[in-house]
Amino acid sequence: MCGIVAYTGARDAYPVILKGLKRLEYRGYDSSGIALGQKEGLHVYKKKGKVNDLEESLMGQPLRANSGIGHTRWATHGEPSDRNAHPHRSSNGKLAMVHNGIIENYASLKQELTKKGYSFESETDTEVLLRFIEDIFANQSDSLEEAVRIALRRVIGAYVIIILNEDDPNTLIAARKGSPLVIGIGRGEHFLASDASPIIEYTKEVVYINDYEMAIVKPDELILKNLGNDKVTPFITRLDMELAAIEKGGFEHFMLKEIVEQPTTIFDCLRGRLDTKEGSIRMGGVDPHLDRLTKADRIVILACGTSWHAGLVAEYVFEELCRIPVEVEYASEFRYRNPIIREGDVIMAVSQSGETADTLVAIEMAKRQGAFIFGIVNVVGSSISRLSHAGAYTHAGPEIGVASTKAFTAQLAVLMMIAIKVGFAKGTIDQKRYLHLVSELGAVPAKVEAILESKDQIRSIAETFRDARDFLYLGRGYNFPIALEGALKLKEISYIHAEGYPAAEMKHGPIALVDENLPVVFVATKDAYHEKILSNAQEIKARKGKVIAVISEGDDAFSSLADATLPVPAADELIAPLLSAIPLQLLAYYIGHSKGLDVDKPRNLAKSVTVE
Repeated sequence: MCGIVAYTGARDAYPVILKGLKRLEYRGYDSSGIALGQKEGLHVYKKKGKVNDLEESLMGQPLRANSGIGHTRWATHGEPSDRNAHPHRSSNGKLAMVHNGIIENYASLKQELTKKGYSFESETDTEVLLRFIEDIFANQSDSLEEAVRIALRRVIGAYVIIILNEDDPNTLIAARKGSPLVIGIGRGEHFLASDASPIIEYTKEVVYINDYEMAIVKPDELILKNLGNDKVTPFITRLDMELAAIEKGGFEHFMLKEIVEQPTTIFDCLRGRLDTKEGSIRMGGVDPHLDRLTKADRIVILACGTSWHAGLVAEYVFEELCRIPVEVEYASEFRYRNPIIREGDVIMAVSQSGETADTLVAIEMAKRQGAFIFGIVNVVGSSISRLSHAGAYTHAGPEIGVASTKAFTAQLAVLMMIAIKVGFAKGTIDQKRYLHLVSELGAVPAKVEAILESKDQIRSIAETFRDARDFLYLGRGYNFPIALEGALKLKEISYIHAEGYPAAEMKHGPIALVDENLPVVFVATKDAYHEKILSNAQEIKARKGKVIAVISEGDDAFSSLADATLPVPAADELIAPLLSAIPLQLLAYYIGHSKGLDVDKPRNLAKSVTVE
């Protein structure tokens, strides 16, 4: 969850690391810190709060150095504070370390070290690991590299660590298991980070570090080894990312920028794959494995959070078009059950970052049991993409806002393309239906553009309901998961309690909440359930609830009933979720913004959940 950045080379390290931390702040922001290998020794600077707080505290300090490590923290062990912030120092002051992950056996290691006379300044598992490395370096090993290797064989948990050594400040030692690490290759310099966003300004050539690998990084040399001390050949990848993609581009918030980008990001997701003139879908990750997908006994979709909601939409779509049983599982629950997995199963792992810890462990387990793993991720080179047998990138571009928007609709677009393609190949939909759905999907970017023209109307609705204490979101069929996603967005961004339900379940409990103070959001585009959900809305109005409705344009019946409407262009009911999600994203954004909240970095949340 935390953000890590490091540098070694000829540049001044501090501005490189500080800028990198600002770009990684969406990964964690309750404290931050920097360690610099300066001429007069190793110096560590850290501060509770956001990166700007750290920067302000360092004004006027002598910060010249050619190497350093930095960290933005999302607290796991120990409250947010200066002393719990990273980097941590060894007891002799010679080593500094940053860490992303959780060391599960830190308590037993701490007890062992306490008996040896070590004391601890923080409550963190990170400091325990550093003391453990320090002890091995002092008593069992001639080199820091070997001490790290020995220590990591004892460690249980997930980690990325980077260590800066006062006695050799230009050499950084890094290692990973279960958390992401990418190294940028420059001329006489190297950049290390949790993702590529701090790196692309300086180089497009990167190496993604794999689990159980260590990197010994000097300005002019990168050595990769496994924990058995065998050398590994670095595989250099060229980044397909532009600097402008991670900047606000004139928008007040990344979240609004990313909502507004969706006509382009959905188009980019479809581009080169879906051809409406030809009436075809070609997907490089699907075509060679089409037989495996059409003959699947079952599809199990593993995901967390917003990606889980995309999986729920896909369940409806795959079962309708492909007649294949689909189960959608929370990866965090799946990994700890003893699920029945068979060789005929297809496991679809859906994750924006491709680094979600629970999803990674779940697919590793399924892979060992013989399932075919298909990854759907946004980040090229991510761990899930490398673990999968096949997959598809969503091509949404970097998503900086913590609450997912454009990545969600890109996931829906990819899942819909796969389902349409598999259904046609399997013969469970005919050519007429296939061509219709291809055309409908191809029309989505222009329809999203039209929805975005109503931003001011949605802002006005948000102002009206900003002070509500609770919201209820209701939908049916393909739109039920969109109700769940709408409620999640509102919770994330505005801190208003919101619940999503199937509309028919309202009478089985939630209707008790309805009074004149409760806004109820209906996701009610024209579909087979339309008359039913209209009746549900009338039941809300009869109890004086406030009705906000996402409706198809021209739906006079709902317009006359609702207190506020969010119209979207008409679309096939299978494709409609791609459209009905957009006004709910804007509603959440404008409510959070009107309350003066930091919509890009909601409290207690981090973008990529790389620990349990």
